[in-house]
Amino acid sequence: MSTSTAPTDTTAAREPRGVALVTGANKGIGLAVAHGLGALGFRVGVGARDETRRQAAVEALLRRGVDAFGVALDVTSDDSVASAAKLLETEVGGLDVLVNNAGIGGRTDGGAQDPTTLDLDVLQTVLDTNVFGVVRVTNAMLPLLHRSDAPRIVNISSDMGSLTLQTGPQMAAYAPSKTMLNSITAQYARALTDTKVIVNAACPGLVATDFTGHYGERTAEQGAAVAIRLATLPEDGPRGSFFNEDGPIPW
Repeated sequence: MSTSTAPTDTTAAREPRGVALVTGANKGIGLAVAHGLGALGFRVGVGARDETRRQAAVEALLRRGVDAFGVALDVTSDDSVASAAKLLETEVGGLDVLVNNAGIGGRTDGGAQDPTTLDLDVLQTVLDTNVFGVVRVTNAMLPLLHRSDAPRIVNISSDMGSLTLQTGPQMAAYAPSKTMLNSITAQYARALTDTKVIVNAACPGLVATDFTGHYGERTAEQGAAVAIRLATLPEDGPRGSFFNEDGPIPW
């Protein structure tokens, strides 16, 4: 799928709404989330490991009228995450929205994600990005988010992690990583109950991107919509829940 998420447009000038950071934002759903938040008036940090792809995404967003900037970010690296937090504090001035979008599916060949032959190295790799990476980034960014008037955290999950639905193909590393991510989301919501920080998990659905091998009928924009909604919830919005575009998802 092309990294372009809609026909070229120009976002009208408006009062800045705050600063948002989207991890894994150089393409697909992450790029669509970045564009959607930018269209609402956020200054958007494009978090990505690869410098060339990160800069290309920033330039594409700038052409469409989004106030975008690049953030070198490898969610599996403590040093990289710490540097990203420092950049946001010293050079950008803060953070209002964090969208933890970076994620991987993991290798599936040779029974690597069949539970009876599960490759533990694959499991470790998937968890390091999909779960540990979210915790690593979130905890590094929380001091900045606490300074915001309307801080929001959105974790991009999947209904494949639902113990009730058990959707999709059998992937014994990826699916449990999303189950754990949903649980971690709930734990954050409990810990942050008496703060302004609202955290939820979002399921974008089966979106035709590089991640899915371009399988699926949903566009990146459609997948991004629920994350954008959760990123802009009012102060009395739900906390610690799991949503798709139709509402709450059974866990």
